[in-house]
Amino acid sequence: MTHWSEVKFPPSKIVKDQLKFKQYLLSISIFLYKLATQSYFIAIKFMSLFQVKARLWTNGRKGIFDLLKKDFKSQTAPIIWMHCASLGEFEQGRPFIELIKSEFPQWKVLLTFFSPSGYEIRKNYELADYTYYLPEDSKKNAKIFLEITKPSIAIFVKYEFWYFILKSLKSKEIPIFLISSIFRNNQLFFKKGFNYLHLEMLGCFDHIFVQNESSQRLLNGIQIANVSVTGDTRIDRVLTISKNKTTYPIIESFCGNHKILICGSTWSKDESILTGFINNYKGNDWRWIIAPHDIQKAHIQEFESKLEIAFWKYSELEGQTDFEDRNVLIIDNIGMLSSLYQYGDLAYIGGGFGAGIHNILEPGAFGLPIIFGTKFQKFEEANFLIRNGGAFSVSNEKVLQEVFEKLKNKESYLQSSRVVQNYLKSNEGATRKILTKLRPNFEKVNNESFKKYI
Repeated sequence: MTHWSEVKFPPSKIVKDQLKFKQYLLSISIFLYKLATQSYFIAIKFMSLFQVKARLWTNGRKGIFDLLKKDFKSQTAPIIWMHCASLGEFEQGRPFIELIKSEFPQWKVLLTFFSPSGYEIRKNYELADYTYYLPEDSKKNAKIFLEITKPSIAIFVKYEFWYFILKSLKSKEIPIFLISSIFRNNQLFFKKGFNYLHLEMLGCFDHIFVQNESSQRLLNGIQIANVSVTGDTRIDRVLTISKNKTTYPIIESFCGNHKILICGSTWSKDESILTGFINNYKGNDWRWIIAPHDIQKAHIQEFESKLEIAFWKYSELEGQTDFEDRNVLIIDNIGMLSSLYQYGDLAYIGGGFGAGIHNILEPGAFGLPIIFGTKFQKFEEANFLIRNGGAFSVSNEKVLQEVFEKLKNKESYLQSSRVVQNYLKSNEGATRKILTKLRPNFEKVNNESFKKYI
């Protein structure tokens, strides 16, 4: 006899109506998504007539499917596809690529970027076998892209969510993972009545690796259970950089026996505060190295105009041996900054008066106390270091002066430095944790590939 608890009742009319209503809202959301993305793509193409970055974005996608067909024509090795929005996300994904190449060398890496600021800088990254711009998200483009590249595993880094690409991956039963992600309760994922499309996208991921427990709780609260707290893979990256840093003898000569404040990825607002502080500093015990985010000639000249004291530009240092008369060095190139922090005593990181601060983990890897602007709330590491005295937010020149004076105290400085070092040390290893979880997926593909040849 069948127990009553085993009897399956048909869904009630109310339940059916609710399901229909949700499906209706999802359909509306998909329509609005298509409208928004297509409008965005059209706007970028229009802006490409006037703006260099938009032109790179547009030109980089021209003929992409013909290029993919040519490059993948004879490809038989298993493919891991990693997608990054831009350069910052690449730096988070990079440690995972390096680990995969080390432990599964037979796999090929397909790397895509959404933004020119990622692609143009890393298009020749040596561990990526194939590097491209991500095609515009549409049902047709997603289908063609996956039919050509045939990835066995897809990795998205931190923030990227493209509906048609994710749904196409899911329909082809290709495992999809999100790594180094972080979620906040003001995101659309957690807005009831407005999150149907976002829930659909989250549901495509086989597993989500988040940076902190609050992200896990938020996801669990909307019935996303396949979540692990593994931390930020960027920490593994910056610690690797600190162990394999490039040295610059001419920078060492400039630093001499002075204390050094390294100012990285600064914007105009940061530079206004910094130059006011530097211009008014009394004493010869400190020197200043500034690496602006924008190194175009016009911006460098704008920055120079704010300085009231003598300065050097890195491009002018060749053959220079006497640095006694100038205490400011402007880095007018790209690529040195991550290793320059080895020469610093303090770090100021730019971006905190715009969209958000740049990478504070790089100076952290060298144990530097860190100073930045007021917009840091989206960054897990910044919030932790602020709470525990390893980092300091400044809103103007006066507050910067106060923080600087505080950190000139030896005991305060050492305490702040210890907080930074302990944070990185206690949070390293995210990359290995992720691979441990994903290893069965790689081994399964390896076994299936082996069976084809026996």
